[in-house]
Amino acid sequence: MTGSNFHGGCHCGAVRFRGTVATTPDMLDCNCSICARTGFLHLIVPHKGFTLLKGDGDLSSYRFGSGQAEHLFCRHCGVKSFYQPRSHPDGWSVNYHCLDDGHDLRPTIRKFDGRNWEKSRAGL
Repeated sequence: MTGSNFHGGCHCGAVRFRGTVATTPDMLDCNCSICARTGFLHLIVPHKGFTLLKGDGDLSSYRFGSGQAEHLFCRHCGVKSFYQPRSHPDGWSVNYHCLDDGHDLRPTIRKFDGRNWEKSRAGL
């Protein structure tokens, strides 16, 4: 995949990843119950553009509501740096706030009404 490369991970460093996306990605700022409470800013990365470098055994899984999304947290520091969203089954949602400094991404951020997920999903 061509585009911009980035690296990131959790707070303690147990979970590390790298990825590639377009330099000017569209990102989602969701107001659902979990995103609003954690400040998650969604950078959608196709599965083929994402590599987990370390930490597979350090991730804990959490599901709620429909159970389709798999929220992955570092079991040491509690940070959710990426997860499998139900809205994009072919990609990971990476928390933009968990990227290392030095990337050249210039995102456009769109509000997403996750509190009314089914209705808002049609607009993605």
